[in-house]
Order: sequence, then C-alpha cells, then structure tokens
Amino acid sequence: MSGDPRRPRLGVTHVITMLELGGAQRNTLYTVAHLDRERFAPGLVAGPGGILDDEARALPDVPFATCLHLRREPHPVRDLLALLDLRRRFREERPAIVHTHSSKAGVLGRLAASLAGVPAIVHTVHGWGFHPGQSPPVRAFYVALERLAARATSRLVAVSRANAEKGARARVAPAAAFRVIRSGVELDRFRRAAGSGAFRAELGIGPEVPLVGMVACLKPQKLPVDFVRVAARVAERFPRAVFVLAGDGVLRPEVEAEAARAGLGDRFRLLGWREDPERIVGDLDVLVLTSLHEGLPRVVPEAMAAGKPVVATAVDGTPEAVTDGVTGYLAEPGDVERLAEGVIRLLSDPELRERFGAAARERCDEWDIDRMVRDQEALYEELAVEAGLWPRTAPAAFRYRVG
Repeated sequence: MSGDPRRPRLGVTHVITMLELGGAQRNTLYTVAHLDRERFAPGLVAGPGGILDDEARALPDVPFATCLHLRREPHPVRDLLALLDLRRRFREERPAIVHTHSSKAGVLGRLAASLAGVPAIVHTVHGWGFHPGQSPPVRAFYVALERLAARATSRLVAVSRANAEKGARARVAPAAAFRVIRSGVELDRFRRAAGSGAFRAELGIGPEVPLVGMVACLKPQKLPVDFVRVAARVAERFPRAVFVLAGDGVLRPEVEAEAARAGLGDRFRLLGWREDPERIVGDLDVLVLTSLHEGLPRVVPEAMAAGKPVVATAVDGTPEAVTDGVTGYLAEPGDVERLAEGVIRLLSDPELRERFGAAARERCDEWDIDRMVRDQEALYEELAVEAGLWPRTAPAAFRYRVG
C-alpha cells in the first residue's frame, strides 16, 4: 500500500481489444506487470481468444477479465453489448483511471468509462484506425469515431510524433492534447541475443549465408506479400540467401501462394507465431518491414538494439527510429523495388552493414521499456492530482485536457 494516506493506491484498468502477439499487447502486459504497486493497483480487460491470454492470467496480482463481446470486427449489436458490459464493469470496480489501447477498445472503452463516471481516461494511439488505404466514407467514419471518443478523454498518448501530428491534422484533437510516450522494448534482451547463432543453427545455415527477415502479423496493415516480392528480387542477386517471416494471420494463404509463384522453395521460411523474436532478430543480416501504416513498430527498435540495419517503409513513426542512409533505408509503401535495392546494398557491403548496425545500436535508448512505464506512471500522477484523487505537492503546471 502507499505510504502516504493522502495518496491512496489508484486502480488503473487497461483495456485492449485482443491480446494477440503484437507490440501494443506486449507493452500493455509489461505495463500492468511493472507498475509501482505502492501507488497503483492495475487490472486488465481484453476481448476473447488472444494468444497471450494465458500469460495475462498468470500475472500474480493483476486481475484479468474477458469482455466476450469485444471483437475487432464491426458489429452494431455486439459492440453495444461490449459498451454496456464495460460500463457495468467500471461502475462496479470504480477504477481511478481507465487506459485504453487499440482502435475498437479505444472507442468503446473510453465511452464506457465516461458513462461510468471514471475520473481519468487515457488512450494510447499505437496507430490510427483510419489510414490512406480506406475509401473516403470509411475513413471519415473512423475519424468521426475518434473525435467522439476524444471528447471523453483526459489524455491522448501517442507512441510517435507522427501519430500525434496525424491526429491533429485529422482534427481528432489539437496537437497540445497529445503526449508522446515511446513504445518500449526490452533492449538488453535483444542486445544479448545479437549474433548468438542459435536461430541460424535452428535453420541449419551457417554465418556465411545471407539471412533476411521480417517479424509481423500477416494482416493487410503489414503488406506481408510485399516482403515475399522483396525476397524474390533479392534472391536473384543472392541465390543462397534465406528469408524468414515470423508471424501469422489472415494473409497466410496469400503469402504462401506468392512464395510458391516466386519459386523460393525452402529459401523462404514462414515461421508462424514465435515468442522468441530476439533469437530471430539477433541472427539476421537485415530486418525488413513492409507496412502500409504503423504507430511505431516495436520490431524496429528491437532490431536496432541488436545492431541490425533496417529496410522499411517510411510510414508514421518509423522514420523517427530509422534514419535513411545512416541506420537503414526507407521507401514508400508498396515500393518493392526500392526496398529490395536497400537489402541488396546492405548484403553486398558487410562494412556498410556493420556501420549501420552500430549507429542503430547507439540510437535506441529512448525506446527502453522501463522508461515507458515510468513515463506512464508520471502521467497517472498528474491525472490523479487534476481529478482531486491525490493532493497537489508542487505548483500546478498547465495541462491540456482533451475533452
């Protein structure tokens, strides 16, 4: 318990759509596991069927609840039932703060928390639900939902400056409403795994074989078929190269079909879900990411910590981590030729690859995952004071409230 009776422990409930293997999900689990128990009592709510559900249930002092109607796919009746279930839960449990993640949980969770009278409501933007690949009516609908939810929000957190700027341009909220808190990574875990050779041994290849990989869900946002197309072009120059794609999802059949069309055979390995990304990334020569849109992809600072150059699409927060021509190469989404050129250049020049990797390693400290948790704790303290839950111990500073 808190040592100061004037500052009781705050209940902080995190809500996320689904605990799949993704950066937002991993960071949410790490946050609730590592919040200071002297000041905060965390809880977690998610929709059903996540691959990380068992890991959430195993957290010793974090109550985990499943909201059965909280699903990613739009469904008016089910979404209304999820909203009502979350409102009931918040009224019964009376958390001081509700912190939402992902688009569906972000909208429904914030509206439910507001209806339940929760004193402080936070939403982290890990990437917006609206993006250029949508039709104008669909995009306008999702922007309208974000604007509505923002009115019920005490603070908006963005994992990248680009996401904050995108939200401001779409008039979700003014730029001053956003706080940038980086999506954290266990940097030492990836530093230790660099060049271990364990993953190459698993594949049955030696250190002399070029190894290129991508770690991502196989969903439209990540454009995983483009990675296969990049691999096909690189393989023309490096016939011995091996390409690995760690992840799974709805586009798996398309990925498999493209790999077959390209004739890559056993040079292309589709690994499925993996819970050891450090082993994979640590043995790569180049990490590739072909995303259409992002928040700030967690695998990028993971690769940087392992000293690996990155070839990626210049979307949203990615250029805040990858410096073109210094730590890797950037291209526009869908520009398979330019992505392949970047990989070929790095595979052709070991000294360049080493120089880029060393520069990446030096620039990754701001993505430290414990720093992310401390920054969130500082935000919760501000909100507790503003809501009158804790006494003010220092002169008030101006803070922008979204709603």
